[in-house]
This record gives sequence, C-alpha cells and structure tokens, in this order.
Amino acid sequence: VKISAIEASTVALYFSASWCPPCRRFTPTFVEVYEELTSQDNSLEVVFVSRDRDEESFNAYLAKMPWLAVPLADSECLQRLMKGYKVNGIPNLGVKFISEYGIGASPFTLQRINELKEQEKAAKDNQTIHSVLGTPTRDYLISSEGDKVPISVLEGKYVALFFMVRPIDEFTAVLTKIYEKLRAVGEKFEVVAVYFGSNESMCDKLVRYFELTTLPTLVLIGPDGNTLNNNIADVIEEHGSEAWEGFPFNAEKLEIFADKSKTKAASQSLESLLVKDDLELCHGKRWSEGIISCITYLSYICNNFLNKTNGQTLRGKVNNDKYFDTEVPVSELVGKTVILYFSTKWCPPCRDFLPTLVKEYKKMKEKNRRGSYDEFFSDMPWLALPLGDERKELLMKKFRIREIPSLIVIGPSGLTLTKDAKSHLLAHGADAFPFTEETLQELEKKLDGKAKAWPEKVKHELVLKRSGTTVTYSCDGCEGLGSSWS
Repeated sequence: VKISAIEASTVALYFSASWCPPCRRFTPTFVEVYEELTSQDNSLEVVFVSRDRDEESFNAYLAKMPWLAVPLADSECLQRLMKGYKVNGIPNLGVKFISEYGIGASPFTLQRINELKEQEKAAKDNQTIHSVLGTPTRDYLISSEGDKVPISVLEGKYVALFFMVRPIDEFTAVLTKIYEKLRAVGEKFEVVAVYFGSNESMCDKLVRYFELTTLPTLVLIGPDGNTLNNNIADVIEEHGSEAWEGFPFNAEKLEIFADKSKTKAASQSLESLLVKDDLELCHGKRWSEGIISCITYLSYICNNFLNKTNGQTLRGKVNNDKYFDTEVPVSELVGKTVILYFSTKWCPPCRDFLPTLVKEYKKMKEKNRRGSYDEFFSDMPWLALPLGDERKELLMKKFRIREIPSLIVIGPSGLTLTKDAKSHLLAHGADAFPFTEETLQELEKKLDGKAKAWPEKVKHELVLKRSGTTVTYSCDGCEGLGSSWS
C-alpha cells in the first residue's frame, strides 16, 4: 500500500511486538476500538511499527491486526520512528487512554482526554452507591440465592466492595466472621462481591475508578456513598477476625492496629516465621564440612522452583557429583541472614531473574565465607521448603506477596530488614549484602554520584534517570534486568 493512498485524517503509529505480554493483552482491545471507529468513518488509520525480531513472529502478529505495518525489513525506518518519537517502552500509542476509555476517548486529543478526566472527577465528587454499582440498564445486584436485590437497599449502610479474581476460601471465611459479628452488634454493614470475569466492562470501570493494583481488595463505602477506605484487605489479612474491632476503619482505629503490627514485628523471630507445629525442617544439601547451601552468613529459602528427586527435596552438584540430600533444622539458621525467595518455574520474570540471583549469591558467599571449600551448585544452590509445605502459604500471607519473584531479607536478629531485596540486588549486586539500612544508604549515595556523570560518560540513545531507591529496568533489546538502562 502506497503511503499516498492513506486517506485518513489521523494516523496512529502502534509500537508493539509479539514477544511482549502487555502488547498481546492490549492488541485485542485496540482492534475492537479500531473496528468500531472505522465502521463510522475513515478518519483513522493505524500503522504497526514492529519491535519483533524475525519475519515469522512479525507476520503471525500482523495477521491478528486489521491495519497496515512498516515492513520489518525496513530497519532504518523503524529505528528512525523509535528515535523520532522517543519510544522507550511498548506497547506505545496512548495505550492508557484506549485501555481506560475505549472508543469514548476518540478522537484521542488532549482536549477530549481532559474532558473525560473532568467527568470522572465530577463523578467521584458526587459519588453515590448507585453511581458506583449501577449502570443505565441495571439498578440491582444478585444475592447468593440468585435473587435480584435493588441497589437502593444499600443506601445509608457501610458497604465493602470485595474485589477478587477467583474464590479465596481463607480470606472469605474471615470476612464472613467479621460480617456476622458486625451484623450481630447492630452495625449496618454489607459486602458486595465483585468477581472479575463476570462483567468485563463493569470490572474495568471499577478497576480504573478505584485505581486497583492488587487482589483481593476490599473498598469501604460509607453511609453517605463516599469512599472511606480504598483497601482494608491488608488489615483483615494481618489481624484476622479480630479486625472487626477496627470498624469503621477510620484513622483512629487504624492507628491502633498499626501499633499492634509494630509490636508484632518487633517480636518476630526466624522460628516464628519458619516453625509451625511439627514443621521445622528445610530441605537442602549437606557436605562433610557442614551445610553447604547455608553459608554461615547467608541462606536462601524458596518455594517450588526446584529440581526434585522425590517431590520434597532438591539436589545439586558438589565436587564431581558428590552430594546428598538432607533436612536442615530451622534452629541451624538462627543468627544468620536469611532471604526468602518466592518464585515458581512457570513465571517468565522468575526464570529471567534466577541467573542474576545465583550469580550474586555466589559473590555474597565468596565475600562472607568462613573456611575454604570448592563447590559447584546446580541452578539453586540453597535450601528450600518442601513442595506443598503449608508454611509457604503462611509466609506469602505474612509478607503479602502479590507478585513473583520476590525476595524478603530476615536479619540475624530474626527481624525483617527489607521486603524488596530484589530491587536492591539488581541495583547493587552482592554489595547490597547484608541489606542493612546503613549499607543500602551508603550504596545509594555512591550510585547517585555515578548517575550524575552518566550523560557525559555514556553515549547511548536512551539515557534513563533514576527516580527512587528501588527503581529497576528491563532492556527492550536483550530483556536483561538492571538499574540503569532500558
């Protein structure tokens, strides 16, 4: 198709790639918007600017798109467009506005976007339980028996919106106890479940409206229809059924729970985290001179991202395959720095991060070793909780693990040093050990000093500025992880 043949008054350049998960998720939404717009007139055309690495991937991805594309072989044009429009991440198009407003954002001008934002602000300023849960064609909800319940019955009550993507038995059981207790003492309290997958358009609206970032989320609406708290799920997860005492979860009540949390955190020990009933062992590897996978200063505990022999133990190589599996009591880890590594094999970011973690782990061992030995470990040279061990769920709940991979550092005293060791490790490598506040602050000062000189020293098309202690980046070219470049 000749460029001169494009008759549309607006041409959108869509920077995307088949290997990019966010791109693959967004493209179907964009196709729907495009087809609806072009069915009305021919004022919009889209040109796909690919970041794919081979013709096969490019062609397969383009086949799902109803628009034009710059030939992948025209690398000069692709690079010129990337540089000219300063594209340093994909998908890139004004994606946020299309994802949030759909065809309503047309013609995607700054004026139209500002109009939509003003409309949303006005809606929040005049929020009611009807405006949150109702639609132009529906003024009711569904009960557990399947009956239609008018939204009007919620007026004048406290309403908790329970956002979830799948049944959460344990959390739901606790929430049910809180619900029953509050109703028993005469509080006007109701819960409305918002289950993702049942009504996509309504869910998308509420996700944007309440700016949801994690699930489960429990938004509390007051009797006047205004939002009192954007998420009380964390309070319930940490304090269980006792959380009902914090109702209606105002600042004064939440401060009491914050003090309880501080007291609990100050009394934390390694045993309180890793010992439960008769479960007090970690699986790992012993050597004739001691516990190999638990260096005197450092140990990793992870979940089921392992090479398994019998479903519960992991195996590695030590000095020409001289290894044997063993169970390590938690008591042998007390007084050491322990990192909890939450990960799984099906997760691409976990697989990408593992080589970096292993490399820096070995550096930390070398830096802090006592005695001399020569070993070569397999992919994961550390201890692990047995596969299926119930302590994994307890730890995930304790540290509110919402994404993987995640690294939590427990200091020699048994107290938590950091819940974001992954970012520190990527930014500073093995030098981040032992992850104390003093160590990390000193490293940040050094890195900030280096960053000031980057623009003069480094000749690169994309120079990124650091904006915070734990900011990390992934390279669009090689998919590597780091703290300086993208």
